[in-house]
Amino acid sequence: MASESAAVLLENVCFSYPDSALSMRDVTLEVARGELVAVIGPNGAGKSTLLRLMSGFLQPKTGRSLCCGADPRHVRRSDFARRVAFVSAQATLGFPYSVLEVVLMGRAPHIAGFRLESPADLEAAETAMRATGTTELASRQFDHLSSGERQRVCIARALAQEPELLLLDEPGAFLDIRQATVVYGILRRLNRGRGTTIVAVLHDLNLVSLYFDRVVMLKEGAVRATGKPSEVLTYANVRDVFETDVYVDRNTVTGTLNILPLPERMDEGG
Repeated sequence: MASESAAVLLENVCFSYPDSALSMRDVTLEVARGELVAVIGPNGAGKSTLLRLMSGFLQPKTGRSLCCGADPRHVRRSDFARRVAFVSAQATLGFPYSVLEVVLMGRAPHIAGFRLESPADLEAAETAMRATGTTELASRQFDHLSSGERQRVCIARALAQEPELLLLDEPGAFLDIRQATVVYGILRRLNRGRGTTIVAVLHDLNLVSLYFDRVVMLKEGAVRATGKPSEVLTYANVRDVFETDVYVDRNTVTGTLNILPLPERMDEGG
């Protein structure tokens, strides 16, 4: 039975963009508080749209979407932002803000009017930077950082909001293997240590298996499967949803699944 106290509750949600074939079709999904959830699917499946419906940036055409027990349409945006933080795939600001200034932007929902940051705001920002390993970057200019450093700073900004729910759209985009493991390790520690509910869109199925507790698999705007990685990332599901032949086996070191694409078969002598 659906719970209105869930971190996210979508019931019979339908959504479509004008002049676009993409649509979300009758999506019902619940994310409990404290869950660590990955959203996967091929390009155009509706992953980012689903995340924006969860965040309140988009409103369903039919059905309802609740976030932290509230309908985003009926909550002041500043109040909503104290509970929900959103991190996009990659950010540039085009203005020479320092890293500390960027992280302090996360305190905006907590600052009334034109009041300056309080000691409590500075402490929240410093705590967020420590959690993401960005303290040493505080005086650096944000737009001069590497992709991995910028992504960690964006997560720090979101954490400075002190949200109940953290939504991330491809947080590992443009990151190398080391940077990606750092970012996803941070997310897992935040979930385990703070109890922050996290929902993230990913493309790398191996990282999904390694770091996430639950998977939501989309295809053509509909939920095709949801459950533990071992339940969802099966050969049949991956082959059907991604329309690609794959090899699925269990990693003998981590105990998690490895999913590898197989090359297309070529004609004899090709």
